[in-house]
Amino acid sequence: MLRVTATALLIAAAASGVRAQQAPLQDKPFAEHKIVLQLSDNDPRKQGLVLSVASNLMKHYDPDKVAIEVVAFGPGIDLLRPENPNRKMVESLVAQGARFDICLNTLDTLEREAGKRPEFIAAATPVQVGVAQILFLTENGYTLVRP
Repeated sequence: MLRVTATALLIAAAASGVRAQQAPLQDKPFAEHKIVLQLSDNDPRKQGLVLSVASNLMKHYDPDKVAIEVVAFGPGIDLLRPENPNRKMVESLVAQGARFDICLNTLDTLEREAGKRPEFIAAATPVQVGVAQILFLTENGYTLVRP
């Protein structure tokens, strides 16, 4: 976890000239637990694990008592593409109050490389910089988990 935090700080320092926009904190006034799940891999097993952790937390705690935010960046954004087989699970978790963030920097990079902007599901919340969103959340009491 220390390595992830150090890497995130280095990236944030390199981008300090650009002010990233974060999605505001979730409106969960009764949340006793706040978790941010990082997804930066396009491994179907990792995607499944992230979804399983989010689902298990929702079952273990009342959905009103837990704030869950999944931040997808880099290859991890594939979870939030319309053709992903886990789409219904993502949408179900969003309906229960989880939030899934998608990194706009990643989308911009993919658009430059392919000449076309990748599509993503409407349930995803766009954030300018995925790693900056993770930093913002951890600075506001969220616990980072990278399954």
